[in-house]
Amino acid sequence: MTFLNRYDDISKEFAPVSKPRKSSAPSLLLWNEDLAKKLAIPVSQNDASELLSGNTLPLGVSPVALAYSGHQFGHFNPTLGDGRAHLLGAFSDPQGQLVDIQLKGSGRTPFSRGGDGLCALGPAVREFVMSQAIAALGVPTTQSLAVVTTGDSVFREQTVAGAVVSRVANSHIRVGSFQYLALKDDKQGMQNLMEHAITSHYPDITETGDARVVAFLTAVCEKQIELVIHWLRVGFIHGVMNTDNTLVSGDTIDYGPCAMLEAFDFNQVYSSIDRQGRYAFGNQPNIANWNCARLAESLLTIMESEGDAALNMLTTAIGMFSDKFNQAYQAMWASKLGILEWNESDSELLSELLVLMNEHKLDYTNTFAALTNSLLAASSDLFRVPEAIEGWYKKWQLRIVDSDLTKITKVMRFANPAVIPRNQLVEQVIDQFTESGSSQLLTQWLGVLNNPYNYEQPSSEFVEPLSSGINYHTFCGT
Repeated sequence: MTFLNRYDDISKEFAPVSKPRKSSAPSLLLWNEDLAKKLAIPVSQNDASELLSGNTLPLGVSPVALAYSGHQFGHFNPTLGDGRAHLLGAFSDPQGQLVDIQLKGSGRTPFSRGGDGLCALGPAVREFVMSQAIAALGVPTTQSLAVVTTGDSVFREQTVAGAVVSRVANSHIRVGSFQYLALKDDKQGMQNLMEHAITSHYPDITETGDARVVAFLTAVCEKQIELVIHWLRVGFIHGVMNTDNTLVSGDTIDYGPCAMLEAFDFNQVYSSIDRQGRYAFGNQPNIANWNCARLAESLLTIMESEGDAALNMLTTAIGMFSDKFNQAYQAMWASKLGILEWNESDSELLSELLVLMNEHKLDYTNTFAALTNSLLAASSDLFRVPEAIEGWYKKWQLRIVDSDLTKITKVMRFANPAVIPRNQLVEQVIDQFTESGSSQLLTQWLGVLNNPYNYEQPSSEFVEPLSSGINYHTFCGT
């Protein structure tokens, strides 16, 4: 397997060489066979534990840790960087696209800031399960290739088993990466990074000069809109949308305190560290916009125009975020409701439904699955229209009665999953691995998670929320 260190020439100290910590007894715990086949990764499960723990490195590979800054819950931290992750490098997938592979929990780096650089087993399992489920839901995301237990202990309030999770990503270029170089006033590094991002993710950008910078910012904004719309569509709450966790590729990264929305509430927060609700379910679009504005600030560094002229060009690009998001947002609700041509009264119909769902704490996924299921010829007994919205349901039926029901059903079925990675099931899987080193639940569940729009497949244990989820909390795995 040939690796390319594609961040070496960005800027000095941007990607310092850093060797992973040796694990005492690495053992492969979880392996994403489908991903390995898709990317044609020439690593057998027998060899994976040594390579993906960092114990054995391929010839010529010099792992690096990447530097970046970041706004964490709105507060700027100038030097963050990969404090517990080592990037092995990039390899070419079957389509010739470069893909990064990174080890997370593999020991200290120059950016550890006093931390141990390790990862506990629980967060590693969470990332493996969640990233695979989110990918199956059709949401752009980084993915986990494997989880390797290290045979070593990690202290997190108590002593727990350590693990290394291998992350596969289209790139690891973050908004915080640009912030880091802007803070150093490194114009050449900024230019190098932007060109690298354009080559990797936006090769259709052909403009030059300031127009190129604006086109790049615009493209990143559009990708962030697309990503957040997907999150809202499936009920994903990221939990820690800091600028250092925002990839310019528009992929989901960092599955620390994430969770799935259960009882519908735009203000829902599950993360124990989000005490002000900054990253609540319904606030994610605002934060995506805010993060893009921080990228625009950084890109001012390489604008050829000066002063207000440069600022106005970038501000105009950011100003388009709201209108573009609103268009995509309306299209999302139209697909979830099976409305092929949206009109003004449909906004009232949607608003009435969301108010009822909030008042009666209705499950977000199951409510829309019930609407979809009601149109299926082979409907499932698992999804019944809640009694609380029966009056509204009649209005909805009248709204779609003259439409092409076959087309509506198809649209809704691919907008509304039957299965999501239920919070309590994720916790049960983590508990089983922690207690016994295996999970019969995950073995049964993965096949269902990988087919989330199949209404005929799931059994009740995979679709019923344990409770309203109001008292459920997630925790950062650092």
